[in-house]
Amino acid sequence: MPSDRESLFCNTALAGRIELAEVDLISAHSRAAHRRRGKGAGFLVSIAGGVASFADDGSPYNKVAGLGFAGVPGEDELGAIERAFADRGAVTQIELSHLADPELGILLTRRGYRLESFENVLGRSIVGSPQMPPPPPGIAVRRSGDEEFEAWLRVVADAAADPDTEGVPMHEDFPMEIYELAQRDSFGAGVQRYAALRNGTLAGGAELRMTDGIAQFAGAATALQHRRHGIQTALLNARLDAAAAAGCDIAVIVTQPGSKSQQNSQRRGFDLLYTRAVLVKHPNQ
Repeated sequence: MPSDRESLFCNTALAGRIELAEVDLISAHSRAAHRRRGKGAGFLVSIAGGVASFADDGSPYNKVAGLGFAGVPGEDELGAIERAFADRGAVTQIELSHLADPELGILLTRRGYRLESFENVLGRSIVGSPQMPPPPPGIAVRRSGDEEFEAWLRVVADAAADPDTEGVPMHEDFPMEIYELAQRDSFGAGVQRYAALRNGTLAGGAELRMTDGIAQFAGAATALQHRRHGIQTALLNARLDAAAAAGCDIAVIVTQPGSKSQQNSQRRGFDLLYTRAVLVKHPNQ
């Protein structure tokens, strides 16, 4: 990256805006899962500027997000949410930005929530960014349509089975069938898919979702035999160009702390903006 690039400073206003985009993303995925499963399959409840989502049994979108930027929820509100998760045999998981209202952390601690993990939110400004360099020879990146979805899914699902092992491990491990269902719901959530080809072979994939000027980068994966050939950088650059062309001003990536994904993102100009604490309350706790 150019040495004169300014770091992106994250104040509470920017954090609140990114968390609202996260709320929108989770809500869209949850609604897509509910359409697939039928009426009454889950719930999606607004709470103090955030959202409580139960998308599907075992889904990565079963969580509470976006709290702490529009007031602190009441004890009764939280109690109702906790009972709704417990009724479905699920824990109540709250992902809380460290820039959120400190009173919320005190409230959750008092209610018996346990700190289980962290995740880092990184971002970079893309206002006025020059067009990204082309991929290395033999690598091509393009939008991926519905006609190749099954092939795209197989590549990213197989890659997910061999994850990044550096840094803090994820506190959740989703079965492959749950991962694949969540990916199938992504199209209904307004997520764009990108495919990377190496010498004409589908070698990797990634996702991009844009809302209110925030470009959310997710799902980037490269098949094991095609790694270390610049595919992740090519997928990142293609999405940065697409986001800039669509008028987004901020690009956001969520990574595990200390992971290779975080290191690669920072090498590509993303700054560490804030950390989310993953707080969990088990039924009957």
